[in-house]
Amino acid sequence: FYSATYRLVKLAGLEPDCEDYGQAVIYKGSIPTAPKAFVLDSHHVIEKGKVFPVCGNSMKMLKETRFRDHFDVVGEGKTHFGIFEGCAKNV
Repeated sequence: FYSATYRLVKLAGLEPDCEDYGQAVIYKGSIPTAPKAFVLDSHHVIEKGKVFPVCGNSMKMLKETRFRDHFDVVGEGKTHFGIFEGCAKNV
């Protein structure tokens, strides 16, 4: 027997790779079931109050969904710095 929880989001315009646009988020700790850290997936455990760099796709998942009120955003996302090291493929 296996148990799994899926967090599904429907977003348009996701990129095929983890692109770095110089953005980060700060989790407010405001989700009652996650007061110390928010787990987006196995690669994104975002601790309360800590600046956490995110790719463009993760930013969309946090900023354009029901999670938006639980995060502060750092950076405008206007400058492309390439693909995140160790994420997807590096060019």
